[in-house]
Amino acid sequence: MNHLTSLRDYLDALAKLDDLRVIDEEVDVELEIGAIARYATENRAPAHLLDRIHGHEPGFRVLTAPAALSSDPAYPYARAALSLGLDPQTPPLRLMDGLVAAQAAEPVPPVVVPTGPCQENVLLGDDADLTRFPFPLLHQGDGGRYVNTVGTFVLRSPDGKWTNWGIARTMLHDAHRMATFTGSPQHIGVIDDMWRERGEPTPFALVLGAEPAVPFVSAMSLPEHVDEAAYLGAYFGHPLEVVRCKTVDLEVPATAEIVIEGYIDHDDLIPEGPMGEFAGYVPEPHQWNLPAYRVTAITHRNDPIMPVVCAGKPVDEDHTLIGLTHSARWTHHLREKGIPVTAAWMIPESAVHVLAVTVDRDWREKTGFGSSEELSRAVGEAVTGFPHGGWWVTRIMVLDNDIDPTDLRDVLWGWATRSHPSDGSLVLQDTAIMHIMACYTDEERATGTGPTVVYDCIRDLRKLHSTAFADNYPAAVQRRSLDLIAGARRADGMVG
Repeated sequence: MNHLTSLRDYLDALAKLDDLRVIDEEVDVELEIGAIARYATENRAPAHLLDRIHGHEPGFRVLTAPAALSSDPAYPYARAALSLGLDPQTPPLRLMDGLVAAQAAEPVPPVVVPTGPCQENVLLGDDADLTRFPFPLLHQGDGGRYVNTVGTFVLRSPDGKWTNWGIARTMLHDAHRMATFTGSPQHIGVIDDMWRERGEPTPFALVLGAEPAVPFVSAMSLPEHVDEAAYLGAYFGHPLEVVRCKTVDLEVPATAEIVIEGYIDHDDLIPEGPMGEFAGYVPEPHQWNLPAYRVTAITHRNDPIMPVVCAGKPVDEDHTLIGLTHSARWTHHLREKGIPVTAAWMIPESAVHVLAVTVDRDWREKTGFGSSEELSRAVGEAVTGFPHGGWWVTRIMVLDNDIDPTDLRDVLWGWATRSHPSDGSLVLQDTAIMHIMACYTDEERATGTGPTVVYDCIRDLRKLHSTAFADNYPAAVQRRSLDLIAGARRADGMVG
């Protein structure tokens, strides 16, 4: 495993893959950064490092599409693989192996080091001015410029026993205040509620440009009281290095590009939103009044690099980060429930609304379920009842394990040919949903509950004789055919 311990090491690795481009011309924070990010994610272009930002100090840089799908068509998850310390050619399902295994491993807490590159520059008091940084207006229709799209918030419970890393969108309000959209049951909100109940402001740190694995684990929805830093230490097999913040009692990754420190002021409500989001739409104009995140310090590296994600039509980082890490969570969770899952894959191309679950062929013997409908219902109830994560999924496909859930052609074929048009689905009512999912009604979004559909795509494979090359032809015929194809010559002009 090749643990890349800084964003800059990651960019060097991307450059070696020819998956990084540098834009030297001046770029505007008003929509241009967002447009570059949107085009790159929608068209599978390389990531872009923007070297000059209009109206901002020389040396302040922006990275777009940091963990989107790769520009190499053969290896779409190369950026995710590099971020997780793996070979860029690692297949998608294999990316989950370590993420699944680390959930049952002994945590490895981070180690505090005296100082780190993230504190090469320290801005305190009035000097900790958010407007110095090139935070962008990403979409037409957004309520303002966004400080955070892929950075990690660090919060700790008042008793000091639980430190959470999580991602939440954050809008710039003025030089020293920003508004963050979060709340229970998101863990950032759970910890914030603990401080609110004590009548105290909540200390926070916002980390922008941490080492590339940090956004993945921050998006993972690990159980309450699990420290993401210790989980990531278990994943890599050694502790992460962190440094103590300057004005709050928290620690942050030592090699981060930018760290914003401060306190959540529960008595100062400021507007946030709207914002184009992961479902692919800018919602109707609506602003939330949320507690102000008051800034007490900003530290940063020399010539800092700020990663930016422009959420929207799949596939961008909202879908790769959530899709991959939640797939690992679902796989582990369903196995804990006694369901013989070969893989659970949150499909990024569906804006992570659809979960494809494949099961062992001997699921009857392993579970005691007498029908595929019973199995499908058990999967659906396990997913929708899953705390801190079930609200992402609107549809679940339960499939035989001859289907590759990461292959859209396979999934569509399995769903269309194996799920009965009228009897092949069941509806689970009043499940937890997200208010920003466009497929639900206004009333459902307001209450946070709505239906989830489960598609039973299980069929007796002994009665289904596939025509696929790998399934239908004897091994000797397959080898002979491959040899003939490999030896075929190029045609010169017209044939015959």
